[in-house]
Amino acid sequence: MTHRTAAQAWVSTYQQLWRTPGTDDLAQLFTPDATYRTSPWAPPIEGLPALAAFWDAERDGPDEPFTMDAEVIAVDGSTAVVRVGVEYGASGDRWRDLWVLELDDDGRCTAFEEWPFAPGQDEAPGPA
Repeated sequence: MTHRTAAQAWVSTYQQLWRTPGTDDLAQLFTPDATYRTSPWAPPIEGLPALAAFWDAERDGPDEPFTMDAEVIAVDGSTAVVRVGVEYGASGDRWRDLWVLELDDDGRCTAFEEWPFAPGQDEAPGPA
């Protein structure tokens, strides 16, 4: 069973590792066979090696300037929903996200799904 404190700890570790060089510590966050969806429409990224490659490709580097606020808004069984706001310093890009996390008994994520929204974004994209 996932508790609010476990979900909050997971989000805190996520932000810390995003700011840390390399990807060796991703096993603290994700199980070896974890899936990660960058949107509800995206195919999942599967497994730690693929997730590590994605992680490095998506960030400008561990020193990328950004601010992030997050609030766990719901927990039910092993599922947590988190509202996240991110603003990138260099570009000024802003995002509001909902993260849907499936956490195991050790507090590691087995499935991550992100619902990202940016100002001016079409709010109802569908599959091509």
